[in-house]
Amino acid sequence: MGYLIAVAFAPLLAPVLYHLLHDRPSAVETFDKFVYLAVPILVGWQVLPHSWEEQNALLILAVTCGVILPIFVERAFQSMADETDNLAIAAGLSGLALHALLEGAAITPGVTPPDTPLVAAIMLHRIPMSLVIWWLIFPRFGTTKAAAGIGFLVLATLTGYSLGSEFLSGLEGDGAALYQAFVSGSLIHVVFHQGRHDHDHSTDNHHRHHG
Repeated sequence: MGYLIAVAFAPLLAPVLYHLLHDRPSAVETFDKFVYLAVPILVGWQVLPHSWEEQNALLILAVTCGVILPIFVERAFQSMADETDNLAIAAGLSGLALHALLEGAAITPGVTPPDTPLVAAIMLHRIPMSLVIWWLIFPRFGTTKAAAGIGFLVLATLTGYSLGSEFLSGLEGDGAALYQAFVSGSLIHVVFHQGRHDHDHSTDNHHRHHG
């Protein structure tokens, strides 16, 4: 049960860390750069090992499509730029929730207890992942929806844990992996495109408010 609490509720640290760091003007730029670096690393960590193990180049292609498809849509329909980013955020959140389901199922006690290094790795990458979610949603939609996004991850983890390892074996297929890869690419797009605009704007507002 301790494993479950640590993994499921690690995302709750995200809003605390965000406000501690983002309320300090000197730390804002550094924090934003951290997010730009963290997203590709998290996506690579999630996608590349599976791609290598399965010898499946489609996963890399799916990430690439997730990055570039919103660009084509925005250029074809300029008025849909904000909607495209909102859909990409929603898709990305759904992919992260699927990932959380699988992680919750992976730490279900079976014949052998969950591996401690695995649990630690899951817990540690949950924190930057949740920071990215808060970083994307909070400036655009406010506290309530950002908290709902974090809560969605917690709920998905608890659900995966309750469904157990049979659920894990049934869902760990090529389709689920490709979907996670595609929506991971869409998150990269939003972070480097609209995310930069949102946070430049919020930083300006912060300086004006304190100026």
